Amino acid sequence: MNVDLLDRELAAALEAIPEIDIWANLALTRELLLKRSKAIVALLPPVLNVTSIDYKIPQIDAEAIPVRVYRPDNQSEDLPVLLWIHGGGFCFGSMEGDDYSVRRMTDAIGCVVVSVDYRLAPEYPFPAPLDDCYAALLWVANNTKLLSVVPSRIGVGGISAGGGLAAALALMVRDRAEVPVIFQALLCPMIDNTNTSDSSFSITDKRIWNRNSNLQGWMHYLGRDDASEKEAYPASKYAAPSHASDLHGLPSAYIGVGSVDLFVDENRDYSERLNAAGVSSQLEIFNGGFHAFEFYVPDALISRLARETHYTAIRAGLFD
Repeated sequence: MNVDLLDRELAAALEAIPEIDIWANLALTRELLLKRSKAIVALLPPVLNVTSIDYKIPQIDAEAIPVRVYRPDNQSEDLPVLLWIHGGGFCFGSMEGDDYSVRRMTDAIGCVVVSVDYRLAPEYPFPAPLDDCYAALLWVANNTKLLSVVPSRIGVGGISAGGGLAAALALMVRDRAEVPVIFQALLCPMIDNTNTSDSSFSITDKRIWNRNSNLQGWMHYLGRDDASEKEAYPASKYAAPSHASDLHGLPSAYIGVGSVDLFVDENRDYSERLNAAGVSSQLEIFNGGFHAFEFYVPDALISRLARETHYTAIRAGLFD
């Protein structure tokens, strides 16, 4: 990665991020990532105007799925709702790790947000994580009175692998016609397992999500035992949404990604294909941003700009 392409504040912050092998011990990495998330949050002002309630969604053939429902304190009427899906390359991340970000999002947008703690690969490869997210979405649609949300104003969203799962949900709800999803918010979504775009080769820095990590993440999610680059693993459109041949009839989309993100090419291509299929898609590329920069360096000017851009688009997608 050419550091000169990075935003100056992000480049400076990157110096403090250690190089670690995140795949050497998954349990330890998950613990360290949660600690780092909490350390970042400890330096940020608290979000005071949002309350949350935890629920567990029963599953017939699996453990109950934890979800956390966030609501603005100053809103008593029924509101639009966003199902939020955390990132982490399908193998890391948690509802708890995203707690502050989701509280801030809820406060800024003024909607209800339901965050889902889906099962992780490699212990639970595809389709388990997607099944959990779909079950959470059905639960939201079937409990609109409990949640005081508008049944016709349901959106899905997520970051990185969570963005990929959100895009997959949008395809699934279109095909199954069970939930009227009206909007998809895809932040640097992980949607193409082939890793053949120019940008997918450009990021090798071990301090951020890079090409090797992406190959490993897809290997674990698809239940493979080899991360070889020689041949892309076959994957359905519900695993890797870039494989969807027909994008007609999907909900409108917002896609936000940094210019120095290995996903920028696949995200740009997906947005262009959505527009070509008659689906409104807003693509925002933030110059100098690496993968998920707005979460890693939240106080940087580019991060504040990105979040406000995200929030404005989600607000419009859910309320307008």
